[in-house]
Amino acid sequence: MAVVLEVDSVDDPRVDDFRDLKAADRRPDRPGGKGLVIAEGTVVVRRMLDSPFRPHALLGVDKRWRELAPELAGVEVPFYRASAEVMAEVVGFHLNRGVLAVAHRPPERDFDETIAAATTVAVLEGVNDHENLGSMFRNAAGLGVDAILFGDRCADPLYRRSVRVSMGHALRVPFARVPEWPRGLDRLRNRGFQVAALTPDPAAPTLAAALTGDRVALLLGAEGPGLTVEAMAAADVRARIPMSAGTDSLNVATAAAMAFYERVRAS
Repeated sequence: MAVVLEVDSVDDPRVDDFRDLKAADRRPDRPGGKGLVIAEGTVVVRRMLDSPFRPHALLGVDKRWRELAPELAGVEVPFYRASAEVMAEVVGFHLNRGVLAVAHRPPERDFDETIAAATTVAVLEGVNDHENLGSMFRNAAGLGVDAILFGDRCADPLYRRSVRVSMGHALRVPFARVPEWPRGLDRLRNRGFQVAALTPDPAAPTLAAALTGDRVALLLGAEGPGLTVEAMAAADVRARIPMSAGTDSLNVATAAAMAFYERVRAS
């Protein structure tokens, strides 16, 4: 059972893992910081509790404690209960969702282990916006994507904003880094994946026509520059989403959702 511990002082050292979340040079959820993962809000905290990420502390107001008490009944973890005012001073801003949970980052997943049982994966290059990345994880969870793989220059999927926008699914959808980018795409191909690069090129076949493999890796690039020439060349096929005249691209998370849906629809 979680133990409720009252926090009345902003300077209480027991809540240091939640301190100054807006201070860029001290953020505990940055890869170069304390190596922590922070879940924000009851929905995301519940998903953390039901994920491989085990929280070692929570900070929240009394209302959130009462909402989470059933899920915390079998968890040995301190719940630091504070007023909204004290919590805001600790965190550095007023937290509308009223609760945070914190866990240590586990070691990175092994690439081969991550794809071993997968039939559909998303592979990202240069997706460096945390909100787009969070949306990508949420879409992946809702549309049956087995894993997300990272090439070069991608944002941190465990940054607090990514986790929040993903509604906690960044803690549940497996992810790993592709070794030796983009040569590492050969490792997908050697395991039977059709590597399909999304492009706005009107000469490319549509997703419906292009996705023919039993195992598919959907390759997506950042908004604006898109995929690099090297990544595009490493794909087996290029594919496009049909769009109205005068529109040449979609938000990358939206494009991913449509590609994920096409994959679900065709299977």
